[in-house]
Amino acid sequence: MDVDEHAEELASALGVDKAEVKDDLENLVAYSVPIDEAKQSVRRKYGGGDGGDATPSTKDVADVTPEDGNVTVTVRVLSVGRRSIRYQGEEQVIREGEFADATGKISYTAWEDFGFEPGDSITVGNAGVREWEGEPELNVGQSSTVAIETEPVEVPYEIGGDTDLVDLRSGHRGRNVEIRVLEAEERVIDGRDGETTIRSGVVADETGRLPFTDWEARSELREGHDFRLEEVYVREFRGVPQVNLSEYTTVTPLAREIEIDDEAPRMGIAEAVGSGGLFDVELVGNVLEVRDGSGLIERCPECGRVLQNGQCRTHGEVDGEDDMRVKAIVDDGTGTVTAILDRELTEELYGGTLEDAMEAARDAMSKEVVADEIRERVVGHEYRVRGNLSVDDYGANVEASEFERAGDDPAARARTLLSEVRP
Repeated sequence: MDVDEHAEELASALGVDKAEVKDDLENLVAYSVPIDEAKQSVRRKYGGGDGGDATPSTKDVADVTPEDGNVTVTVRVLSVGRRSIRYQGEEQVIREGEFADATGKISYTAWEDFGFEPGDSITVGNAGVREWEGEPELNVGQSSTVAIETEPVEVPYEIGGDTDLVDLRSGHRGRNVEIRVLEAEERVIDGRDGETTIRSGVVADETGRLPFTDWEARSELREGHDFRLEEVYVREFRGVPQVNLSEYTTVTPLAREIEIDDEAPRMGIAEAVGSGGLFDVELVGNVLEVRDGSGLIERCPECGRVLQNGQCRTHGEVDGEDDMRVKAIVDDGTGTVTAILDRELTEELYGGTLEDAMEAARDAMSKEVVADEIRERVVGHEYRVRGNLSVDDYGANVEASEFERAGDDPAARARTLLSEVRP
């Protein structure tokens, strides 16, 4: 049996893309790893365990880990979404969403239509386990079995997938939301099949706002209209969750009007950072520091990146374009974020235009005079920052849309903070 046949066998058993499995096998074999060991390594990577024929263990959802290999679980179906993907060069419809039992929830991907619906209680046998979005996920493939249970599995979760925007996270699938379209535009992008027309913008509900992309470019998604969207999925876009509509998403006009709050939801910094990323959130805290790279800067005219000593890391030495920004460390006692202010907000904070700042720098013969002036004004004071929060390995950043001195009563805020941290 050659590598291609081994890859075909593994891909079928694990329910994953054959091309990816083949690449992994070829890489291992190229380093003189015996084919049997290489197959075991690939099984572990995709959640198939160390052997293909081991009897799957029966587990509670909370006890499932990516190291388990294949498992059997008895669960309640919380949500079911459909999506079309490219698999081995062909379009394939997958089902995805969440299962749950009394101990917890777990995401799943089903490579066939096993006929279960939200609310069904089922036993899934021989489901593969892999890591996805940092958590275990069940992979229900050709070698899996699904049996309907007559006794309902009791779970402490809502069934059906209805979710407020503020609770959506990257990786959620099969969700339903009721929203108002705040912004919408149609544009053409380079998709996997060439030029693709999409519709994108911002949607909102009573709890918050999120960007959206409709891959079917439905013309009815117009500004000011209210809809129920069923079977949406969520991906990260520029560090924040984005609502995605596929060809299987149902769009139904709402009879009621969505009440939209012009204010962004206010959160503690630790809670916001713990979410992994938020669109349009408000944080309040003290400015501890204005970081280097604030004040007067130069950007690459090609890509907009900030230059270091006249050099762009992509385009090399270029004639930079003058700009202003602030990178301020904000702390509320629970955590810290870096608030990044664009030219407009920086000019407001500085109290002068870019031209005024450049003149001050020429008079002082140093650009640092501008950043020092900003530090003098803001460090040690409490500010309210509103914007989009992204979190990565390098920390948490808020691309600020608003930045102003906080007018809250410090005593009231202290009481609120204490109530959050006390057991």
